[in-house]
Amino acid sequence: MDTQVAIIGGGPAGLLLSHMLAMRGIGSVLLEARSRDYAQERVRAGVIEQTAVDILTRAGVADRLHREGMPHHGIDIQIGPDRHFVDIEALTGGRRVTVYGQRELVKDLFDRRLADGGVILFEAEAVRVEDLDGPRPTVVYRQDGREERLTCDFVAGCDGFHGLTRSLIPEAHRRSFDTVYPYSWLGILADAPPSNEVVIYAHHDEGFALLSMRSSTVSRLYLQVPSDEDLAAWPDDRVWAELALRLGTGADWRLTRGPVTQKGITPMRSFVCEPMRHGRLFLAGDAAHIVPPTGAKGMNSAIGDVAVLASALIDFYDKGVEDLLTRYSDICLRRVWEVERFSWATTTMMHVDHRHTPFERQVQKAQLRNLVTCRAAATAFAEAYTGPPVAHVPAF
Repeated sequence: MDTQVAIIGGGPAGLLLSHMLAMRGIGSVLLEARSRDYAQERVRAGVIEQTAVDILTRAGVADRLHREGMPHHGIDIQIGPDRHFVDIEALTGGRRVTVYGQRELVKDLFDRRLADGGVILFEAEAVRVEDLDGPRPTVVYRQDGREERLTCDFVAGCDGFHGLTRSLIPEAHRRSFDTVYPYSWLGILADAPPSNEVVIYAHHDEGFALLSMRSSTVSRLYLQVPSDEDLAAWPDDRVWAELALRLGTGADWRLTRGPVTQKGITPMRSFVCEPMRHGRLFLAGDAAHIVPPTGAKGMNSAIGDVAVLASALIDFYDKGVEDLLTRYSDICLRRVWEVERFSWATTTMMHVDHRHTPFERQVQKAQLRNLVTCRAAATAFAEAYTGPPVAHVPAF
C-alpha cells in the first residue's frame, strides 16, 4: 500500500491530522493498533480550551461539540472551606473552556473520516519503520497475524507515550526531560448530575480534589492519593466520603452521588522529548510530551501540534515549501514548554506534598491566595488555562 502521509495512532491527534490533510486533498492512511470500539471508548480528557475549540471549529468538526458541550466561563478555586470563583471569560476578554469528553470528540472524528472515505486500518499495529531517513519510508504493520507494508512520504507519530514512534529517533539525537510527582489521581466516573456549575479545584490539607463533569448527568471526580496507592483500598463509599470532605464548604452545598461506572488510578508525570522531528518522522501529542492532568492540557496540546504539522505538510504539497517542516519541532516545542510550565505550576500549587516543610506549605497557600485575590495573577492563569496561541493553523 502507498500513501502520502502514514499516521500511526487513532486518537484525537492522528484523526484530526488525517482530516485536515484530506480537506486539502492530501492522502493519508491511519493505523490504529486497537479496535474502533476500544479507541473511541477510552475515557480521557474532558476540558477543551478555547484555542483547541477554535481549531476544531475551523476544521469543520465541532458541530456536536457546540451543540452538546458545556461552556464554562470560569472555575472555582477552593482553599480549605473557602471557594473563590475565577471569571475566566472576563479576565481574557471573552475566552472560555468547553467540557466535552475526549471520547465524544474521537467518535466525531471517526465518523467524519469514515464518512469522507478516509482510510483507517483498525487492529493494525506498527512494528517498525524502514528507510526513515530516505525519501520514501515504509511502515511495517501487523494485522490479522500478517505483516503488511505501507510506503509513504512522511510518518506522523501520534501513537502516545507508550507507542513505537518516539523510539525511532536514535538515542544519540534524542533528549528526554522528565519528572515524576509523588502522588497520583484516583478518578471516578459516576452517573450523577454535577454538583457544581463549573469545575472545582480544591486544595485541602488531606490532599487535592477535583470536581469535573462529562455531561449534565455524568460527573468526573478525582482525589489525590499516594503514588503507590492500591485501588482496592478505595471502595466507593470511601471515595465519596473523602470527596465530600475535601470539597465541602460548610455551607448548604452538597456533593451529588450516583453509581460509579469507572474507577482508576492515574500516575502524575511531566515529560518532553526533543526534537519532535527526525528525518521523515514527526511526533505529535503524547508521543512527544505528556503533562499531569491538572491543567487539562494533554489533548489540547496534541491538537496544537497537528495544526502546525498539517500547515507544514500543506505548504510542502501545495507550494513545494519546506520551511515549516524544517521548523516544526522548534515551533511546537516553544508552545509545549509553556504548557509544561503551566501544568507543572498548577499541579505543584494545588497538591499537598508531604515532603514539604511547614514553611513551604505556607508559601504554597500564599500562592493560592494570590491567585484568587490578585487580578494580574488570575489573568495570567486564565490566559494559560484557555490555551496559548498556535503559531500556524491551516486555512480552510
